[in-house]
Amino acid sequence: MVLVGQLTEEQKDWLVGPPRQLVMGDNWYFNPVQDGSDQKNWIISQEEMEASEYPQNNFVKNLPLIEYVPQITEPLNI
Repeated sequence: MVLVGQLTEEQKDWLVGPPRQLVMGDNWYFNPVQDGSDQKNWIISQEEMEASEYPQNNFVKNLPLIEYVPQITEPLNI
């Protein structure tokens, strides 16, 4: 089982900006995605949560952890 951090819509909007928020350094940005659950949760990885080094983003260190549900995509018929 893979656990990920669950974001609210408002938290996701903060991370994607503008301005886009950095996890650390000057080129590692948060990358919230929607999972494949019925709720279409906004999530980030535990690696992003743990590596976050900027005080304005400390809230990500305390996000609730939920089980990752991958999105199921249909193959393209080309």
